[in-house]
Amino acid sequence: MHVIAAKAVCFREAATPEFAAYQKQLVANAKRLSAAMTTAGFRIVSGGTDNHIVLVDVFSKGITGKVAEAALGAAGITVNKNAIPFDQNPPMVASGVRLGTPAVTTRGMGEAQMDEIAGFISRALASPEDGAALTMIKTEVEQLCRKFPLYPERRA
Repeated sequence: MHVIAAKAVCFREAATPEFAAYQKQLVANAKRLSAAMTTAGFRIVSGGTDNHIVLVDVFSKGITGKVAEAALGAAGITVNKNAIPFDQNPPMVASGVRLGTPAVTTRGMGEAQMDEIAGFISRALASPEDGAALTMIKTEVEQLCRKFPLYPERRA
């Protein structure tokens, strides 16, 4: 019975204008992030996105998805290593990373912040082994996140 109730709540929320606006912003953010990553010199698998996911080929920049995932994690940016079409690397290494926009959109970030995030990613992947650079980027990521708190009503 609880599953039926949960679905009812989900469907009711999905039918609201606020949810529709959130979904539009989610896709707009992903498109902007994709464009910003392309501008930074990365190849986007499929040439762009029509949803909340951006699949980036990092192997064309000389690093694996595994290395990129670790470097970005150290910089405070959560991504998943991901295989790309015709990937020569094994799945646990991969040649790509998957970026998603739900978390940042939920925080209230928009297209302008996607440009900033793409800059963080590009800088981190330019020096994936440089701990000091990754720590500096992490500080900038944290500053950006503080501007968009998950629970603004709890702000001190």
